[in-house]
Amino acid sequence: MYDFGIRQAISGYRVAYRPREANHCPGCGNTHWIIGRTTAECAFCATALPLSAGGMRGIGTLRPRRFDGASLAA
Repeated sequence: MYDFGIRQAISGYRVAYRPREANHCPGCGNTHWIIGRTTAECAFCATALPLSAGGMRGIGTLRPRRFDGASLAA
């Protein structure tokens, strides 16, 4: 489940927004971000980075679809 940095040693450092850390923009160096569901965007130069946590939080993120065959009947 946890690789403790082994994957990073193989693939290298991946630029991503990490919550609860000081995140400097790779484009301009500023630290002001607009956080979305899956990405964080620099407020100064609009560089977008993926969230390292994946962005799936909360109780309404995954909902099973209920398929009702009667709803397709014309």
